[in-house]
Amino acid sequence: MKQHKETSGGPTDPGRLVGSDRVLAVLRELARYPGGVGLDELTRVIGSPKPTVHRALGALRRAGLADQDDRSRYVLGDEFLRMAFAHHEARPDHVRVRPVLEALAHRFGETAHYAVLDGREVVYRAKVDPPTGAVRLTSTIGGRNPAHTTAVGKLLLARRLTSPAEVERWIGDPGADGAPGSDAALERRTPRSLCTTAGLFRELALTRERGYGVDDQENETGVNCLAVPLYLTSPSTPSGAVSVSALAYRTPLSLLVDALDEIRELLGPLGEPHS
Repeated sequence: MKQHKETSGGPTDPGRLVGSDRVLAVLRELARYPGGVGLDELTRVIGSPKPTVHRALGALRRAGLADQDDRSRYVLGDEFLRMAFAHHEARPDHVRVRPVLEALAHRFGETAHYAVLDGREVVYRAKVDPPTGAVRLTSTIGGRNPAHTTAVGKLLLARRLTSPAEVERWIGDPGADGAPGSDAALERRTPRSLCTTAGLFRELALTRERGYGVDDQENETGVNCLAVPLYLTSPSTPSGAVSVSALAYRTPLSLLVDALDEIRELLGPLGEPHS
């Protein structure tokens, strides 16, 4: 499952980064370089003067949020990692959903995710790999993918976009590439991705009817997925969706669909709406 890339592909406008904004921009950029990044490269990407970036790094280092390795390359600091992991482990949704993900990963020998909808993307809040035979997927906790190419995204969109006009408006949402209402606004991740208003509307209608979402190698070739809703914060509105992401040659989509009742049983009350 591909992880959606950040949009900061080039230098940031230095006029928009002042004070704490610049420090935060440096911190965010460091997260894109788990192997470390040099000051010159970081300066180029941030688009600010080298002394300014160096001062921001100094502030982050004093707070324990950044560090330098033995090659003098900058990396995220141990204190930042401690805070991030401690916060994630303590989140109520993570605590409640992890046993479900572990049960699904164990049962199918594939990766299980919990994700929520955020605008035009899904964000992965939790992930559990199977105990054996795991094949590393590129999805990460906190990572993003386009909603229209994922099972969890289509499942959650199906409740919000119930007419062709609503689908068209969503596709043409400000910030998307392409003109408002243009099918070109939808990214084609694989040849199977649904990238037209008509195609996405039909898929969302079918998703509403059957009550689960599928990704038939639409986000990443060779990987399929089935998603069902999860009710953590509301008795009637899903807080997100749980999915089983599988290698198509090993666990065909038809096998996951045939096991739908078992998947819902593993979710227990969290997978059932109630009044």
